[in-house]
Amino acid sequence: MLLEEADDIIKRTLPHKRYVHTLGVVETARQLARRNGVDEETAAFAAMLHDYAKYRDTEEMRTLARELGQLELLDYDDELLHAPIGAELVKRELGVKDTVIYQAIANHTTGAPDMPLLDQVIFVADAIEPNRTYPGVETLREIADVDLTDAVIATLAHTIQFLCNKQTVIFPLTIETYNAFVTAKRKGTVL
Repeated sequence: MLLEEADDIIKRTLPHKRYVHTLGVVETARQLARRNGVDEETAAFAAMLHDYAKYRDTEEMRTLARELGQLELLDYDDELLHAPIGAELVKRELGVKDTVIYQAIANHTTGAPDMPLLDQVIFVADAIEPNRTYPGVETLREIADVDLTDAVIATLAHTIQFLCNKQTVIFPLTIETYNAFVTAKRKGTVL
């Protein structure tokens, strides 16, 4: 599948506002990829498909989570479902078999402790694309302009703080990801 074909599918699948967000993620992912030695076309493709399941029926996604044995997702906010379930639906429905694309889509909301650079690019691009206007986004953009690892850490910290302020239960993988990236940064290692 080509990027143009994915664009056509996403344009038909998502509401206009979410499609505009997706285009912002694609452009931001290209920029971050270029700066961090990640293939731009791969980053653009993963970014284009990252919200494929965003507006799927929640029960459909919960059923698929059960089928896939991802039962831990069912104990947390349904908003988390669209990333790992979206990755599976991109594979099943669109025939995208590339595991790096699958993984980048699956990890774009919670992160993962061992995220490769492509996943980091999509994770950060989703948070800082130009149409995002939440408090603190400009700071995250500035950090991303300098260091991708720092941007991952800052994005995770911002997300965790936001969820704490809402008194929402936080998916453990998000905390594990934050801890892994902070530990690696302190040790001077790169994930």
